[in-house]
Amino acid sequence: MLDIKFLRANPDAVKENIRKKFQDGKLGLVDEVIALDGQYRAALAEAESLRAQRNAGSKQIGMLMGQKKFEEANAKKAEIAAMGEALVSLGEQEKELAARVNEIMLVLPQMIADDVPLGKDDSENVEVARYGEAAVPEFEIPYHVDIMERFNGIDLDSARKTSGNGFYYLMGDIARLHSAMLTYARDFMIDKGFTYCIPPFMIRGNIVEGVMSFAEKDNMAYKIEGEDLYLIGTSEHSMIGKFIDTINAKESLPLCLTGYSPCFRKEVGAHGIEERGVYRVHQFEKQEMVVVCEPQDSMAWFDRMWGYTVELFRSLDIPVRTLECCSGDLADLKVKSVDVEAWSPRQRKYFEVGSCSTLGDAQARRLKIRVKGETGSGGSGGNYFAHTLNNTVVTPPRVLIAFLENNLRADGSVQIPEVLRGYMGGKEEIR
Repeated sequence: MLDIKFLRANPDAVKENIRKKFQDGKLGLVDEVIALDGQYRAALAEAESLRAQRNAGSKQIGMLMGQKKFEEANAKKAEIAAMGEALVSLGEQEKELAARVNEIMLVLPQMIADDVPLGKDDSENVEVARYGEAAVPEFEIPYHVDIMERFNGIDLDSARKTSGNGFYYLMGDIARLHSAMLTYARDFMIDKGFTYCIPPFMIRGNIVEGVMSFAEKDNMAYKIEGEDLYLIGTSEHSMIGKFIDTINAKESLPLCLTGYSPCFRKEVGAHGIEERGVYRVHQFEKQEMVVVCEPQDSMAWFDRMWGYTVELFRSLDIPVRTLECCSGDLADLKVKSVDVEAWSPRQRKYFEVGSCSTLGDAQARRLKIRVKGETGSGGSGGNYFAHTLNNTVVTPPRVLIAFLENNLRADGSVQIPEVLRGYMGGKEEIR
């Protein structure tokens, strides 16, 4: 969410940012919100002037009554009553204007970083770097569901009967491997200095509006019928919501959390075989990381956070690459984003397994997450908004797909990397 003061002073920059995101349909909203904001401030000023006149008139009534100038006093009372009615009308006008201004501000995109590559959609994202050898073995790699079924590790048919498409049962060693990855990822992030968090799995509507754009909300969020509660699509939403309406001391920053949660999303793939199975589903589990920090530190944290994901995947013997998201692929609250993609030797291409984003002060402004400003000589003298960031650590079952394909052997067994063996009861392989 943009600062209205910034928009007033820089309307052309805001319009150019909208063009960079290929959202030309929103260009007219800039002039509209400036006009509405002007009307709102004019109504505030008029109301303030009327209150001052009313207060002065009230004092005059007492004086006139004391002087027994009853006719003049009654005239003044009528005048003040009219002012009261005008103030009520102005108050209603202020509410309507403020609501419309806020409505528009919520759909205007955040200012993106200067170095974000321009492009209309994810097909124009830019590769940054590759990590590990993207090898293709001499033997055939089966589809991930087929690999899991060889171990009696997945049951999609039963899940369709109990829950419908987009759900699954994981069983035996595959289920254990799934949990092992999450637990390993948890400990990996704790060792990086993050505080482990299990957040609420449902959040209120004001938190949803604070952490995601309307488009994301419509495409992702499941609402609980009859209640002001939504199932979370990622633990990031709940963890950032933890800091709503807070003023944080500088010395307490950065606030670094790594959270586990189940995640629930409406979207389900319909784009061919690579999006069947368990690549895109309604329910999954996830280990996430979030950071609340000083504005000047957010870009350094951004690079550090996606680096953690690369490090973790390489420890699992999974080659990855990073992609810089282009302007048209950025959600409206994001300033800059990097996707981490894992190598699929079966498909001979990379696929997304995580995303790291800095949102500047967009979420903080919506949720009123502030930093306490210094006071006194040389201090800034006022509180200001923090910056927030989020990044995927691992998202089974996607990481499970990448793991099985990259650690599969010619005889059908799957090698367990050393870092996971302690979480798999000491197993070095599964057969």
